[in-house]
Amino acid sequence: MLISEIGFGGWQLGNDASWGAMTYEEGVKLVKSAYDKGINFFDTAPGYSNGLSEKIIGEALKDDRKEVFINTKFGHNHLNQTDFNVGSIEKSINESLERLQTTYVDSVILHNPPREILEGKTSHQSEFLRMKEIGKIRGYGVSIDTLEDLDLVLNHLDVDVIEILFNINNQSPKILFDKVKDKGILLIAKVPLDSGWLTGKYNAQSNFTGIRSRWDQEVILQRAKIIDKIKAIVHDENLVNTALSFILSFDAITTVIPGVKDIHQLDSNIKSSEFQLSEDIKQKLEKLYEEEIKSLNLPW
Repeated sequence: MLISEIGFGGWQLGNDASWGAMTYEEGVKLVKSAYDKGINFFDTAPGYSNGLSEKIIGEALKDDRKEVFINTKFGHNHLNQTDFNVGSIEKSINESLERLQTTYVDSVILHNPPREILEGKTSHQSEFLRMKEIGKIRGYGVSIDTLEDLDLVLNHLDVDVIEILFNINNQSPKILFDKVKDKGILLIAKVPLDSGWLTGKYNAQSNFTGIRSRWDQEVILQRAKIIDKIKAIVHDENLVNTALSFILSFDAITTVIPGVKDIHQLDSNIKSSEFQLSEDIKQKLEKLYEEEIKSLNLPW
């Protein structure tokens, strides 16, 4: 299957307090619209809206199952409990299959797992291989945040899929992208818009609620200054298009999964696949990261 460059991040689907209310019907309509507009990669997890994200995606795509790639996760269940127990893997997958109304998922990835798993010191990989052999999953991997985690995975695990935090403000993982590509691993870029900062809608005076309330004032001021510098580089170009195109300019990236709350965001994301980022702007954004952003160690 040829995977769409722009995927669908399903964290916002459902009435999740972190993102604001979305009805089941609105979610189903949004996912169907994404598929109709050419998106065929859908990312979800049991913990997103207590399983509702999976249910919405399952309902929306049940008639087109063979035409789409569904990626879900293991490690945080639908009750918002952390559970990386190897013995829970099959149960978690079975519950995801039921919510997704399917007999298989294209990939299941460990959702920000403990270091010992990334170091290959557990039997998780063997259990995922068993799930693959009996046809419940077609691939497995990890969702991780840092260059260090990526290095551990590449050295200790044999995975089909890696989901990595990567955007203009978090570029460190790119130094291992060639190794990812050489191994033939499907690479997904998560948090591509830096939790909304790379949309350009936030500044030093912005107030945050829900999941974004994790930022303290120092982090907000740091990010606001960086965004102003990014805007100065891209000038009149659309910031969302620039941010997503920057990620897609790296050959190792298979797909990028911006979150989607409404049709407007969906259409804006899709336009990015048609946007051509100039080499000059890309180099300036990379230089800005190396000289001014990297040392800040910005939290996600």
